Amino acid sequence: CTSLFTGPWMGRVPPLRDQGPSEPRRGPAGQPGGSSSHPALLSLRYKTVVTPRRAAVAIAGCWILSFVVGLTPMFGWNNLSEVEQAWAANGSVGEPEIKCEFEKVISMEYMVYFNFFVWVLPPLLLMVLIYLEVFYLIRKQLNKKVSASSGDPQKYYGKELKIAKSLALILFLFALSWLPLHILNCITLFCPSCHKPSILIYIAIFLTHGNSAMNPIVYAFRIQKFRVTFLKIWNDHFRCQPAPPVDEDLPEERPDD
Repeated sequence: CTSLFTGPWMGRVPPLRDQGPSEPRRGPAGQPGGSSSHPALLSLRYKTVVTPRRAAVAIAGCWILSFVVGLTPMFGWNNLSEVEQAWAANGSVGEPEIKCEFEKVISMEYMVYFNFFVWVLPPLLLMVLIYLEVFYLIRKQLNKKVSASSGDPQKYYGKELKIAKSLALILFLFALSWLPLHILNCITLFCPSCHKPSILIYIAIFLTHGNSAMNPIVYAFRIQKFRVTFLKIWNDHFRCQPAPPVDEDLPEERPDD
């Protein structure tokens, strides 16, 4: 979610081609004004709309919303009433004994209807549609026949395609890690008599926990600035060897790397 607001596009403005002090910009057909799809104009418009303040507010809003959704069972949407009713039906007295298992404590209605059908599946499908649109637009720009003097847009969209692929990979890993557990929750709710092998449950739980460790690895291998930053953190805080100063203006990676 936060990658929509703080993606690697922020702050990346390719230099405009020098056209001389009094030469107007020419469009694809040689007309003054140029096209609104010029990379520099796209980056400038993005920086105007997605300011650091707005990005910080969006990220804070996502975290607050995540806390509210995650803590909803503590506000009463849980299986405590069912446990108390079963305890009283058995003629037991005192406080009910609660077996510390996830499905015994957390309501499957909450996990399926509220968590999965509202806060996981719709945003996931929306992100898939957004990335399909991004890939379509970038491919469309790359497939355009450009003149020999239009190398900058070609290079720009090639780099954006590589970054989009990296973020799409993270989205794919998220779906791969979380969908199995949510599918098992749906089976538990809609087919209580269906048998679920314990090994599948453990694998699904392991995938959800491992998803948090996948993202830094993908970022480090796919995006150079993340890779350099991770190496600097590793050298400074784990190897106790200060890394050499890193030039902020890193050389741009080739789109086909």
